[in-house]
Amino acid sequence: MNDGYDVVVIGGGAAGLSGALMLARSRRSVVVIDSGAPRNAPATGVHGLLGREGTPPAELLERGRAEVRGYGGEVVAGEVVSAVRQGERFAVRLADGRSVLARRLLVASGLVDELPDVPGLRERWGRDVLHCPYCHGWEVRDRAIGVLASGPLSAHQAQLFRQLSSDVTFFCHTAEPPGGEVAAQLAARGIRVVEGEVAGLEIAGDRIAGVRLRDGTLVRREVLAVAPRMVARAGFLGELGLRPVEHPSGAGEHVPADAAGRTEVPGVWVAGNVTDPSAQVGAAAAAGAAAAAQINADLVAEETRRAVAAARAA
Repeated sequence: MNDGYDVVVIGGGAAGLSGALMLARSRRSVVVIDSGAPRNAPATGVHGLLGREGTPPAELLERGRAEVRGYGGEVVAGEVVSAVRQGERFAVRLADGRSVLARRLLVASGLVDELPDVPGLRERWGRDVLHCPYCHGWEVRDRAIGVLASGPLSAHQAQLFRQLSSDVTFFCHTAEPPGGEVAAQLAARGIRVVEGEVAGLEIAGDRIAGVRLRDGTLVRREVLAVAPRMVARAGFLGELGLRPVEHPSGAGEHVPADAAGRTEVPGVWVAGNVTDPSAQVGAAAAAGAAAAAQINADLVAEETRRAVAAARAA
């Protein structure tokens, strides 16, 4: 890396690479620092992305990195551990001891999916343990789907998967059984409700065969949908006074920003899942591009002010 850049992009997923591409095409010096841990790494393909439907996530990112480099941007491997203000710039420090200065920051570090403590979930995550009906629903259509109650949106999640299969079972697990209008809605759609804590998954032939309850009951299922707690990867922003807060949905934490990705800390923008936990790849990429355009405009305004001041002083 060079000593300083117009923009340091933290995170090399769809949002970060899209933002870096826009900045590089605007002739900004930009470097993407990528920790190499994309959220969708377990998935076999990216879905709902026009023109790239079904592309393996690693392939999509490799294409993105090549495009950024093609316009003079840099992409380096590394993990950011801190970012602090240093005069008019930001000092970004990496875990390996390297550091770099930036005039602006675009944080696109994504999030971590925290799964319920049920044996087997993590091992099957991204295969037949899923969370998003739009990302994976078509691939599991018409199969026996279970939905594990694990958050405030679980009943809604069950309704979304019911659109894809007539065989959906809602597992209460450690939550109270749904009542009132929620129970009526599930019943009206033919979604079976099973009470009792889930002990784990039953696997046969490297596939889910069923969901085992704590009392020993086995409920035959082929797919299990889970709503993870989504937590922003943003601990390195703490020294800037920027910390994740609870998302209004109750589904986890995010870094708040305005519609353009501008945070409360001047010079710092966010894009993608770090601020919008539900953003799919296409939405994350669009947000990265939009934030990059705002960053470039902000830099242009700063440079114009300085040029005017210099001209008047001459």
